[in-house]
Amino acid sequence: MRGKREAGRLSVFKGREARLNRAIFHILALKGQLSIYDIPKEVKAQRTQTNPLPNVNKRVRALEESGYINKIGIKKTRAGFQASIYELATKAYLAMVLNSTNRSQLLIQVDEDVAQTILASILSCEHFHD
Repeated sequence: MRGKREAGRLSVFKGREARLNRAIFHILALKGQLSIYDIPKEVKAQRTQTNPLPNVNKRVRALEESGYINKIGIKKTRAGFQASIYELATKAYLAMVLNSTNRSQLLIQVDEDVAQTILASILSCEHFHD
């Protein structure tokens, strides 16, 4: 059953990192821009994980590399360190919506013009053809 359930999911929501990715997306969607130090604090407040800092930092960097999170600046902390500031990219919002949307229901409700726009966008992606 697990294979079938995972088959329709986006890769960012599959595997061992899925739960942490969802938590990071949820936190940034609700809180907006946060520093690399604030994100683990928020994750820890939501989850039972005792020391999320190394895992969260690794996930944030991986999500930035794959275009789901944008580094938008740097701020100086009270301790005098430089802290990167992150926000969700539009791609992450799209992934969250696609992950929670019933695609069959979407196709029933979408009109011809919107369907053409979506299809043209998908077909124009260079990775679609790989």
